[in-house]
Amino acid sequence: MGIDASNAQQPLGNLANLEVASIVAWMLRRRIAARLEQMLLHSPAVVLLGPRQVGKTTLALEIGATRPSLYLDLEDEDDRVKLSNPVRYFADHEGELAILDEVHRAPELFQRLRGVIDRGRRKGNANGRFLLLGSAAMEMLRQSGESLAGRIAYLELGPFDPLEVAPDALET
Repeated sequence: MGIDASNAQQPLGNLANLEVASIVAWMLRRRIAARLEQMLLHSPAVVLLGPRQVGKTTLALEIGATRPSLYLDLEDEDDRVKLSNPVRYFADHEGELAILDEVHRAPELFQRLRGVIDRGRRKGNANGRFLLLGSAAMEMLRQSGESLAGRIAYLELGPFDPLEVAPDALET
């Protein structure tokens, strides 16, 4: 997660607050993490949906750090270029969890993932292949549901809840 360019002209105090907020986000264990791990064990693809800035990317990167994985941000042109031939790219990274952030930016990818998942199943790589992140919930549900029926699970991440934060840190 980067710093929004609009913050570049703000006083140093605001940047310090942003840094503290980032540290807090990395330190909190989201209650949904265990459920997401289980879904990856039982489904080839999992979509993690939620509003912007709730921690989808942070959670995905934490899970990715526990296994061989790759991260692509589909808002980044360089990462989209890597997927110019998605079948070949994912074949080259077959043993890794592919974390695709802002996946709604590449709706044509859903149809290609279907074949990649089916080929992986035939080779014994059935589950935990893709973790798809996005905030455009309704459109993504429609796109992925049509192309990946029976191959995908959905999970929604909301803002922090009081049970995820230590009582003495609730005000922070």
